[in-house]
Amino acid sequence: MRDGATVRWGMVASLLVAVGCASLVACSSGGGARVKGTVAPPLMGEESPRDYAGLHNVVAYHPDVFSGGVPEGDAGFETLARMGIRTVISVDGAAPDLVEAKKHGLRYIHLPIGYNGFGEARGEELARATRDALGDGPVYIHCHHGKHRSAGAAAAVAVSLGWMSADEAVARMKVSGTSPAYRGLYACAAAASVMSEAELDAVTADFPEACKPEGMVDTMVRMDEAMEYLKAIEAAGWKPPSEHPDLVPVAEAGKLADLLRLLHDDRSPVAKREGFAAKIDANHAPAQRLEDLLEAGSTDVAAMSAEFKRVSSACKSCHAAFRD
Repeated sequence: MRDGATVRWGMVASLLVAVGCASLVACSSGGGARVKGTVAPPLMGEESPRDYAGLHNVVAYHPDVFSGGVPEGDAGFETLARMGIRTVISVDGAAPDLVEAKKHGLRYIHLPIGYNGFGEARGEELARATRDALGDGPVYIHCHHGKHRSAGAAAAVAVSLGWMSADEAVARMKVSGTSPAYRGLYACAAAASVMSEAELDAVTADFPEACKPEGMVDTMVRMDEAMEYLKAIEAAGWKPPSEHPDLVPVAEAGKLADLLRLLHDDRSPVAKREGFAAKIDANHAPAQRLEDLLEAGSTDVAAMSAEFKRVSSACKSCHAAFRD
């Protein structure tokens, strides 16, 4: 009786070991699958981005540095934590979700850049921030969609830190899906060069976890973004562009019109200058007409482009008078 129980227990134990091994093998296969509570990050040799829970368009630019989209709520930050990420560098204009990041033990660095690229100083800051952060663990660089700005930043960092040649970095941006229309971002990667340790050490390392512009500056930043999106939408025939299929043309036009309304009511010293309100009103009218055309489902691309041209001209006129 005792010998039979021993045999039966041995069979059960063997079965449990086999099932456990099979589970580990199953968990270790496939992009982003969990292995003992972790998430496997993308690899350098992969030629397409990976998607995870709450995290999209993730591409490796170094075994421990990844570019991708903004973490979406708890799921996105949990994925980052399980991936082993310790520092998140945002190059997006929007303020980072610091509460959610800290909840998952992640540190944020906020160094925004534009769709038209970034200056040498910002490139050096990104390089030092990444180098220093790697001392704590893997780094995730993100913009909103993870295709354009974060890829350009990650590519420039990869060249500056000696991980890739400029040509290899540009090729990696194409894996991220960076649109050829963003020539400034490609130019930043192409123009980057290796920085010495002394050069990196000379860069001020007092990086903010969030640097939200306020007042008119904030409005102008958001307007610039809306204008960039509308340029891409116009190029696609006033439809969502292939590189930004999630853009809603009427929403972007509406955002621009709303921001111009905010500027009209602004009470900053610049806004109080004589003639400012009149220029804003002159700009708002074509922006509103553009929104109305898109909202009505117009197919008259010439009319929409004409209104957008008026908006652009009014912006340049206002900048010449009050900014330049």
